[in-house]
Amino acid sequence: MAGVSVSAVAKAAGLSARTLIRWQQPGGEQDRRHGPTSEPGNKLSAEEREHVLKVANSPEYRDLSPKQIVVKLADKGLYVASESSIYRLLRQTEQLAHRSKSRPAASRKPQEQVATGPCQVWSWDITYLKSALRGSFFYLYLIVDVWSRKIVGWSVEESESTDLAAALFRRTCAELGLDPKGLVLHSDNGGPMKGSTMLATLQQLGVVASFSRPHVSDDNPYSEALFRTLKYRPGYPSKPFATVEEARRWVAGFVAWYNAEHLHSGIGFVTPEDRHSGRDVMLLERRRQVYERARRRHPERWSRGTRTWAYVEEVRLNPQTASAALAAEKAA
Repeated sequence: MAGVSVSAVAKAAGLSARTLIRWQQPGGEQDRRHGPTSEPGNKLSAEEREHVLKVANSPEYRDLSPKQIVVKLADKGLYVASESSIYRLLRQTEQLAHRSKSRPAASRKPQEQVATGPCQVWSWDITYLKSALRGSFFYLYLIVDVWSRKIVGWSVEESESTDLAAALFRRTCAELGLDPKGLVLHSDNGGPMKGSTMLATLQQLGVVASFSRPHVSDDNPYSEALFRTLKYRPGYPSKPFATVEEARRWVAGFVAWYNAEHLHSGIGFVTPEDRHSGRDVMLLERRRQVYERARRRHPERWSRGTRTWAYVEEVRLNPQTASAALAAEKAA
């Protein structure tokens, strides 16, 4: 730039004047640094490197990080290398991961379950309801039909146990007059879900037990979504429940509203009760006809087709990805 000093330009660019002058010379933009030409005098010898790796891979230390190794050695009055040197050696030999045969437990996604009608796949879980006693809770057990989203069974108890869970499942089947053989019951990995009484009950009744991965709430999405709807409903009490009977009365009212009045977006904006009983087919067709008549009366107001009042044919729990489905196909 004419009239502007090199110092001013360098300062504006955040560089020194010498750097800017060097860059302007032929080949000056190239980095001519070559690093040290000699090895450091304190470099570990080949024997020392081998000894460090042997210690790090020994049965006593192979499951520990260098941070822990140097401490353990120091407690024994030993020093083989600095923490950074051990890290550098392990990185160079690609041993920063597990150096023993042990590996973190693989956590596979649960098998996909497909429901094409009611009482084929159920999901259940337990959530806390605050009580008036600080640190104490009531426990809401909820069983939901994945296909219809209907709450088919529930109870509010003062404790969380596998016996109560098993009793609720048996009672729900009896009230529905249902033989649960072949039914898939999905839950998370909580104690009541995998307790001996519950598992024995499911096995005795021929129910297929399905479980989420540990600490993965997304594997049980229908129960989690239902609990969110329950606790974010405008009528949810702002104060803790005084008694278990009060909690039961509130939940009974919620279940009645949810099953018979709540228009669920995941099933075409019909109620779970209508979906469960099959009335949704007629309701969706009636809505379609209403929109078709409106379009015929004023076609100029419809630039595209009418709203799709589609019937949801199937519902998938933990659907496979395309790659997983292809792998399963090949395995079969």
